[in-house]
Amino acid sequence: MDVAMLEQVRRFNRTVTQRVGALDEEFLARDRPLGQARLLWEIGADGGGADVRRLRSRLDLDSGYLSRLLRALHGDGLVEVAPSVADGRVRTARLTELGLAELAELDRRADVAASSILEPLNERQRSSLVAAMAEVERLMVASMVRVQVTDPRHADARACLLAYFTELGERFDAGYDPDQDLTASDEEMTPPAGLFLVATLHDEPVGCGALKLHGEGPADIKRMWVARSARGLGLGRRLLTELERQAALSGAGVVRLETNKNLTEAISMYRSAGYHEVPAFNDVVYAHHWFEKEL
Repeated sequence: MDVAMLEQVRRFNRTVTQRVGALDEEFLARDRPLGQARLLWEIGADGGGADVRRLRSRLDLDSGYLSRLLRALHGDGLVEVAPSVADGRVRTARLTELGLAELAELDRRADVAASSILEPLNERQRSSLVAAMAEVERLMVASMVRVQVTDPRHADARACLLAYFTELGERFDAGYDPDQDLTASDEEMTPPAGLFLVATLHDEPVGCGALKLHGEGPADIKRMWVARSARGLGLGRRLLTELERQAALSGAGVVRLETNKNLTEAISMYRSAGYHEVPAFNDVVYAHHWFEKEL
């Protein structure tokens, strides 16, 4: 990794933590640290309460640390934690009346703090700062996505495939029946025959892609999908690049794929990634375009 890039990231982190008050013992002068305030916001964002497991995933917190934060907020009378009405195995955190009042005051003070950052700047500078913040947020979220080889029978893989098939059914002219597109079985997406990638964000599956290997012959890319909530993060290209890397490691010199004419975003991505259109190399019923790329 480039040393200058690492130093810039560290310098940025130091500046931001100081400017937003993360170094203060009492965040926004409310007699509580930043972690407790952030947790109040996260619980309040869900309105009717928040699943404790989801809180841990969304905030990427250690379960022990989250428990300590919740105990502190409960001790101050701000939060109640109880079994979910729908599922007694699930604990749900809810703000009390006092907690709602505290959240409202934190929101008011956070607005004042945000104004203090923007106020010294002119209009051009404010617009530049806000636009840069939006881009940084997008890239920071992208950096939190994890891509791993996963058993296609795993619950996360199944969730991705179900969402993928559902979206194809919505976008294809005549709908989509996975039984008519038996181009990648579980066995074909399991090493050594192939592999299945799952992308997760805050422990939620948000994308997938599969590879079918044929020795030194062309490797087939299948089941490329990214959740709507994760689009714009460059995840499709990241999955494609990782599939190409895995194919090369397995000895393939070429990767190939087919796609439907309605998947215009995917077609554009493939072409920009160096894929070129070739004559049909299979008889997949939903395909209109066939692509290849030399590795």
